[in-house]
Amino acid sequence: MPQVEFHSGLGEPLRYACRLLRKAWRQGAAVAVTAPSAALQQLDRELWTFEAHEFVPHTLLRQGRDGAAGESASRRLTPIWLCDGDVPAPGPKILVNLGAVLPSDPKRFERIIELVGEEERERHDARERWRDYESRGWPIQHHARPAAV
Repeated sequence: MPQVEFHSGLGEPLRYACRLLRKAWRQGAAVAVTAPSAALQQLDRELWTFEAHEFVPHTLLRQGRDGAAGESASRRLTPIWLCDGDVPAPGPKILVNLGAVLPSDPKRFERIIELVGEEERERHDARERWRDYESRGWPIQHHARPAAV
């Protein structure tokens, strides 16, 4: 059963994701990230530039283009996978979700981290995912960011 965490009230979810992924990489963790394609492309750019003298190793896996051929060294050796669609199996046991929908087959992950922005639509979609996880009987932790003053 996965451990589920919601980080909500994020003013800049992609910047938050960059810091979270940098921390995971420094700790030697492998992480998959799911999000809409445009957000993944922006996250890909941010991971190259969000800190002047750092790089967080990652690979962008596109749905339908990184199937069996995508089982390359980049997938085997890269700790951070940005997945446009389902996370290829076998894959990282930690999932960061920046998307509006529940990941497919969420029980395969040991930990799921949901990043939720400040927009009402994002909060509404997050509540739906929360209810889904809750209905499965999975433990949920909530980390709310205080509102800016």
